[in-house]
Amino acid sequence: MKITQHLWFEKDMDAALRCYIDLIPGSSLTWHSSLPADTPSGPAGSVKLATFVLGDQRYAAIEAGPLDPFNHSFSIMVECADQAEVDRLWEALSDGGSVEQCGWLRDRWGLSWQIVPKRLTELMADPDSLKVKRVTEAMLRMVKLDIAGLEAAARE
Repeated sequence: MKITQHLWFEKDMDAALRCYIDLIPGSSLTWHSSLPADTPSGPAGSVKLATFVLGDQRYAAIEAGPLDPFNHSFSIMVECADQAEVDRLWEALSDGGSVEQCGWLRDRWGLSWQIVPKRLTELMADPDSLKVKRVTEAMLRMVKLDIAGLEAAARE
């Protein structure tokens, strides 16, 4: 059984996929096509379909005009090895989009992302509940997550 996330883009799907694939190591476009017949979304050739891989996850996408906009009920969470990777992805994905609390952002196509350092996951798994509480409180005050700040909270 295969599980594939599916994204519906109103427009600019090709630009979005190029951006995502360029940013996430190990990513690739695996298939791209346009529907050859008229559809309720538009004339022949106006509806685009694609499949792609981001890191270790499979996705499908369609560009077929407006339907439902992306919202927070679906996001892509990227676990980053270090602060440089957090900073790189944050800068690129937030360009033309908007930033939010706790490592969340929306890219210029409206898709929600969580850019999370692996170190946060490690700190949150600590058996010391007071340390986890301090790290959580620090994270809740951040917009882009900062490893040094999270580690400082863990040491307090």
